[in-house]
Amino acid sequence: MYALTIANKNYSSWSLRPWVLMRTLGIDFEERMRPFADGPDAPPRDFSPTGKVPCLEDAGLVVWDSLAIIEYLAERHDGVWPSSATARAFARCAAAEMHSGFQALRNECSMSVGQTVALSQRSPALSADLRRIASLWNEGLTRFGGPFLAGQDFCAVDAFFAPVAFRIRTFGLELDGPAADYATRLLALPAMQEWEKAALAETWRDSSHEAEVLAAGTVLEDRRAVA
Repeated sequence: MYALTIANKNYSSWSLRPWVLMRTLGIDFEERMRPFADGPDAPPRDFSPTGKVPCLEDAGLVVWDSLAIIEYLAERHDGVWPSSATARAFARCAAAEMHSGFQALRNECSMSVGQTVALSQRSPALSADLRRIASLWNEGLTRFGGPFLAGQDFCAVDAFFAPVAFRIRTFGLELDGPAADYATRLLALPAMQEWEKAALAETWRDSSHEAEVLAAGTVLEDRRAVA
């Protein structure tokens, strides 16, 4: 069985991507939690060459980086990418764009599943990222007929944008057209609800992630278990 090392579900957008894909596609794995931690007593992060999450282990073979994990799984399981060559090309391009881009969204709207935050301001770069996401989502939904980005079935490209759905809700971000409904659809997936339930139950707090949220704006609600 695979083993997938992840970090705090409240914060870790990168961990969510392979986790939600594997859960939704029914790919069995053992979850290994390595929370973000502060100070000299933090446990060593020696589970991968980078010490970063996520990390997949398969019979002693270590695969790190979310995109590499997705491709490794695609070689072994159906449904990771669409069967149509056209839809598959779009899905790979969109996932790669998410993997390497949207820096303003990442920097200004750090993922925090259990909080609601009113942004103090929205930079032009963040507005540009949101326009691009809406355009990309609306293109995929219209071109391939939905309800997911590359067609009828949830696949890797949807997993790559799953953390964006949490960010949209946390920070009250608006998208137009079918993209708005798509974000709601992602949040309603059983695997996303399972992730959210676990995130709300976490009592871990990481000072750097907490500071990022406070720098973004005013916390209106915190639904997480008491630390």
